[in-house]
Amino acid sequence: MDIKETLKKLTGAVGVSGCEDNAANAALELLKQYAPDASTDALGNVTAIIRTPCPGAKTLMLDAHIDQIGMLVTYINDDGSLKAGACGGLDMRVMLAQSVIVHGKEDIQGVVQTLPPHVSSDHTKVPEIADITIDIGMSREQAEKVVAPGDRITIASKCRTLSGNVISAPSVDDRSGVCAILLALDMLRARHLRYNLAVCFSSQEETGERGVKGASFNLEPDEAIAVDVSFGRTPDSTPYETAPLGSGVMIGTSAVLDRGMTSALKSLAEKNKIPYTIEVMPSSTGTNADSIAVSKGGVKCCTLSIPIRYMHTPIETVDLIDIESTARLICEYVGGDNND
Repeated sequence: MDIKETLKKLTGAVGVSGCEDNAANAALELLKQYAPDASTDALGNVTAIIRTPCPGAKTLMLDAHIDQIGMLVTYINDDGSLKAGACGGLDMRVMLAQSVIVHGKEDIQGVVQTLPPHVSSDHTKVPEIADITIDIGMSREQAEKVVAPGDRITIASKCRTLSGNVISAPSVDDRSGVCAILLALDMLRARHLRYNLAVCFSSQEETGERGVKGASFNLEPDEAIAVDVSFGRTPDSTPYETAPLGSGVMIGTSAVLDRGMTSALKSLAEKNKIPYTIEVMPSSTGTNADSIAVSKGGVKCCTLSIPIRYMHTPIETVDLIDIESTARLICEYVGGDNND
């Protein structure tokens, strides 16, 4: 599997929380190469079961969320400009003067209005979402023909290669996790499975982990690995809360997570010389693992995170090596030797 091309395809598909159809269809097409019966459910999750011939095998859920942060139209002003509400945790520091796409009856180009610094009394203020107005260059009459309240809005960004294996793109959170699971499935083609695999590319994580709650209830896993992103090292970050890009997969430890799974994943990484760091999240993880763990009678969970820089901005940045390390560790956890 070509990691860069797969990630480019995934990040190029729009999928704001609650309206993930395009992104889900892109992921579904890729997943069907490994699970022809893959499908979408009522909540927009992409799911599949891949069974092992081993009798009595447990079911392991592999989850990564498919949705991305964005905005939605809340009102059309008298002058044709748009008001918007946040759909997920936008970084409002970078919102002014951004180019955006309004996904109405057709895709419409727009820009976030900003007051020039020459006439601003305080141009250092971080705006609230209520301060945001989007100029689409239309009158109200024109706008109402193609835009309606509830239409999604995304920042007009694209996938770009920075240097070597480092990629910057929108929705790296968490299309890189989806990419890692797909790569692991590709690697597992040459391995026997120790588990039945319940694959889930879940909806609405950014707005309350809603999709995975229904999916985990239906899939009934015995164990689960939530593959998400975490904080990559930057010059102004705190070292103990971050990991450098290229340092490998981040194995989670938390009150929410199963200590046995954390220990097993760590041992496998060391045995197979897979680069890793430990990510400590004391009380909760802020990922779908928090919801999966309490599904039905409870599910043993662990997280595998991919370090990225500039989370929840249009320029999220990842090293493909870390996606590969994550996939390799999943493969080692799931796959037995060919002689098993």
